[in-house]
Amino acid sequence: MEKWSLMTITVLLGLIVRWMVSFGSYSGAGKPPMYGDYEAQRHWQEVTYNLPIKQWYFNTSDNNLQYWGLDYPPLTAYHSLLCAYVAKLINPDWIALHTSRGYESQPHKLFMRATVLIADLLVYIPAVILYCCYLKETSTKKKIASALCILLYPGLILIDYGHFHLGFALWGVLSLSYDWDLLGSLAFCLAINYKQMELYHSLPFFCYLLGKCFQKGLTGKGLALGI
Repeated sequence: MEKWSLMTITVLLGLIVRWMVSFGSYSGAGKPPMYGDYEAQRHWQEVTYNLPIKQWYFNTSDNNLQYWGLDYPPLTAYHSLLCAYVAKLINPDWIALHTSRGYESQPHKLFMRATVLIADLLVYIPAVILYCCYLKETSTKKKIASALCILLYPGLILIDYGHFHLGFALWGVLSLSYDWDLLGSLAFCLAINYKQMELYHSLPFFCYLLGKCFQKGLTGKGLALGI
């Protein structure tokens, strides 16, 4: 019980720090014509909401790929679409086709930061907590310390704390550690389909699963696992 109480405090501290950081500025603020990565995320919501799926990744009169063209895998696009539906309910001007370019306001900034915080809370943070809690042969004190270090690591907060791909990858690691190979593979596929950068982690996943196939025998359970 004490462990989970401390973990709850750790999560709350991580959320508070993230929300405090969200009140700060962002790169590209007030700097036309591109306005920085913030505008890229907003523009992807505009594109996915207003254009048919077949136009999301192609240059058209309504989708100029030179202006923050959607260059992340499909799961990112669908996440942007989900956020766009919420944005439409709050203020349609935030995602209006063409006219919303460069949109900047305090309410919109809070909305954008809130979408990241919520997604972190649903995907990344639970993976971190479960990973730290189920570390074998580790004291409660070290588990709490590990979670605290991961959730408060400056590089994952100050640069961009929407680490959904890392959350999916960590879910994959957790699943494989409990021999849930299919679930782990699915989680890692979701990570790759959210951000292509996860290809850097594909080799360890591949080697682990391949090694497990050899270990179980290529003519028996190993072959079934590979298939």
